[in-house]
Amino acid sequence: MTIKLNDIRDNPGARKERIRVGRGIGSGKGKTGGRGQKGQKSRSGVAIKGFEGGQMPLHMRLPKRGFNNPFGKDYAEVNLGMVQKFIDAKKLDAKKDIDHAALKAAGLARGGKDGVRLLGKGELKAKAKFVVAGASKGAIEAVEKAGGSVEVIAKGESEAEKKAKRTEANKAKKSK
Repeated sequence: MTIKLNDIRDNPGARKERIRVGRGIGSGKGKTGGRGQKGQKSRSGVAIKGFEGGQMPLHMRLPKRGFNNPFGKDYAEVNLGMVQKFIDAKKLDAKKDIDHAALKAAGLARGGKDGVRLLGKGELKAKAKFVVAGASKGAIEAVEKAGGSVEVIAKGESEAEKKAKRTEANKAKKSK
């Protein structure tokens, strides 16, 4: 049996048309449009989701867990092994400074509102200069062993520095 171009079709049931609700009784989904009769859910503009009829919802009955630090830093974590892999694939240039922008452009650093933190997993053979917001001891040792360098830049100022500035400003106001 040979296949002809004019005989090529999808498998039966591979493509299914969407149901057009509320288009007459002949469609089988007319009049009430599959919503049944009466009640809150038959009306428009209803968002019940986690509502349990006034009973305390499950998500509110369960205890809270953990702690969300409002001063926590959000770093994009990058391992040395992946950096080496990207250098080998010519997606990163080891001759130029490797910073957040370069890592983001290569697709290595996703997110990281407060910059990049370099971690020591994997092996780095290329000599490269890193300009990052943070680095682990192991990562710094591995980069220096390969002949490169790590420059850690402070992103913004710490809470202690901000507090010191505020107290100085308050003292200056009082002395006037």
